[in-house]
Amino acid sequence: MVLTIVSKFIGFFRDVILAYFYGASGISDAYLISMTIPVVIFGVIAKGISTGYIPMYSRIEEEKGKPQAIRYTNNLMNVLLVFCSLIVAAGLFFTEPIVKVFASGFEGETLQTAVGFTRVTIVGIYFTVLIRILSAYLNYKRYFAVPNLLGIPMSIIVILSIMISYQLNVVELLSFGYVAALLVQFLILLFFSYKKGYQYKPTFDMKDEHIRKMLVLAVPVILGSMVHQINRLVDRTLASQISTGGISALNYATTLNGFVHGVFVTSIGTVMYPMISKMASRDNIEGLKHSLYQSIVGISILIVPATVGSMLFAEPIVRMLFDRGAFDAQAVTMTSTAFFFYSIGMLGTGLRVILSKAFFSLQDTRTPMINAAIAMALNIVLNIILSRYLGLGGLALATSISAIFCTILLFYNLRAKLGSLNFRRMIVSFLKVIAASITMGILAKVIYHSLLSVINFQVSLMITIIAAGLLYFLFVYLLKIEGIEQMTAGIRRRLKI
Repeated sequence: MVLTIVSKFIGFFRDVILAYFYGASGISDAYLISMTIPVVIFGVIAKGISTGYIPMYSRIEEEKGKPQAIRYTNNLMNVLLVFCSLIVAAGLFFTEPIVKVFASGFEGETLQTAVGFTRVTIVGIYFTVLIRILSAYLNYKRYFAVPNLLGIPMSIIVILSIMISYQLNVVELLSFGYVAALLVQFLILLFFSYKKGYQYKPTFDMKDEHIRKMLVLAVPVILGSMVHQINRLVDRTLASQISTGGISALNYATTLNGFVHGVFVTSIGTVMYPMISKMASRDNIEGLKHSLYQSIVGISILIVPATVGSMLFAEPIVRMLFDRGAFDAQAVTMTSTAFFFYSIGMLGTGLRVILSKAFFSLQDTRTPMINAAIAMALNIVLNIILSRYLGLGGLALATSISAIFCTILLFYNLRAKLGSLNFRRMIVSFLKVIAASITMGILAKVIYHSLLSVINFQVSLMITIIAAGLLYFLFVYLLKIEGIEQMTAGIRRRLKI
C-alpha cells in the first residue's frame, strides 16, 4: 500500500502537469482519447488474460511443476503477440472511424490531432499485454514491489514528454512519450522476472490445452471488462458533446477517484488474489471466506472516510491540485462536480473489484461478467437521463449508482455460491465505520472553516486532512471496529515498533 501511494502520487503529478500545460482543451481531450482507444481495443483482453493467468499458472505448477508453468507463460505471450499484430494492423487502417466512435463530438483540428496520436499509441498494445502477464507472474511469486512501482518510471517519462512537447510546440511528442513509457515498464518487468526464475524460450502452440482452458476463464473476464470500457466510451462520447474539455474534466475527476481506489483497493486486491487462488485450488473454502471477509472490512474502514472527505471537500481539493496554468475556473467547476458524484460510488467500485476476484479465484468468471453487463445497461440508461439535468455530474452519478448496484448483485451471488459470509458481523463493523466517518466529516468541516479566517485555503485544507485522518482512526479505535487491531498490529510489525 505504501509503494502504491508513492506511485500514485507521482502518477497524479503527471495529470497535474497535463492540466497545467494543456488544461481542459481540445489537445488534452485528443491525447486522453488516444490513450483510451488501445486500452479499450486490447487492454480488456490483456486484463482477462492476466486474470485467468494466475489460477492456471498455480494449477500447472501444483500438478506438473515449474518448467511446464514457465512453458505455458512463454506460449501464452507468443500467441498473444501474433494476435496483437492483427489488431494493430486493423487499428492503423481504420484509425479515423475508430476515433469517431470513441469521441463523436470531435471534429476539425481536434479530430485530426486525435487520429495522429492514436496511430502512435496503438503500437503500445504489444507492451501492454507483456506488462500484464509479467506483472501477474511477479504477483504470483509474491514480489509486489516492482509491479506496484511501475507507475513511477512511466509517469516520469510521460511528464517529460508533456513538458518538452509544450516547450517545443510539438504536440506529437505526447503520444511518443506514452509508448516509450510502456516500453520502459516492460523492460523493468522482464529484468525482475528473470531474477524470479522466468526464462524466455520461443514456444508457439495454439493447441496447448492450458491455453484453451485459460481462454475459457478469460473470455467472460474480457467481456466483463469490455462492459466497463463501453461505459467509459459512453461517458466520454456524451462528455465530448456536453462541452469542450468535458473529457479532460472527467479524466481529472477519475484520477482523483482512482487515487483512493488504487491505494486501498488495488493494494489489498493484489495481495489477496494469489492467496485465495491457492486456497481455491486446494479447496480451502473456509480460508478463502475468511480472507475475503478481512478484505471487505479492511476496504470499508479505508474507503468510507475517504468518500465522506471527498464529497465534503471536492471543490477545494480540485482547486488546490489543479487550479493553475491553463486550468481555469470553468475547468475547476466541471472537475469538482464530476469528482463529487464519482465519490458516491467509491465503496461500491472498491468492493466490486474484491468480490469479482473471489469469483475469479474459484474459476467462475461468468457471474461477474453477467453482473457487469446488467450494470452497464443501467449505467447507459442513467447516463442519458442524468446528463440532461446534471451535465458531467450526471455521467459521474450514473457510474456510481451502477457500481453500487453491481456490488449488491455480486454479494447476493457469492453468498449463494459459498454460503454464509458473516453479513451480520460486516454490517455491525460497517455501521461503526459510517458513524466514525460522519463524525469525522462534521469536525473536519468545522476545522476547515475556522482555519480559513486565519490562513489561506491550501494550508487550511492540508491541516484539515491531517486532523481528520487522526480523528477518524481515534474514533475507529475507540469503537473497537473489527479488523483495526489487526491492521495496527501489522503496521507495528512492519515498522518494528
